[in-house]
Amino acid sequence: MSDWWVIALCAEWCNVCREWRAAFNEVAGMRADMKFAWVDVEDEADAMGDVDIETFPTVLVGRGADALFLGPVQPSPAQLARLLASLKAPQSDEVLSHPAVPADAAPLLVRLHAGVLPKP
Repeated sequence: MSDWWVIALCAEWCNVCREWRAAFNEVAGMRADMKFAWVDVEDEADAMGDVDIETFPTVLVGRGADALFLGPVQPSPAQLARLLASLKAPQSDEVLSHPAVPADAAPLLVRLHAGVLPKP
């Protein structure tokens, strides 16, 4: 079973998120090696803690308890697919450029694992 998670952090009131959900599900259908979840940040305010999502859609990508990416993404299946491919690519001599992962990303991932994400 995969320990990779791709979590969309959105809000039901957000039109961009609602329109992007089909694209998110499309990428999920192409990546059987990862688990995908949709989290409404307002419904899961306790799990979100002090993490304030200012831009939608925002994605959290983790492997186990390690957060690898937390940030806004363009609402495009191609953009999400490229992000996931780059995060999962084996490290090589070529340095891949990824934004620094915010300090609150890993604790958020742990809280989501504990109470929000589906259990295997």
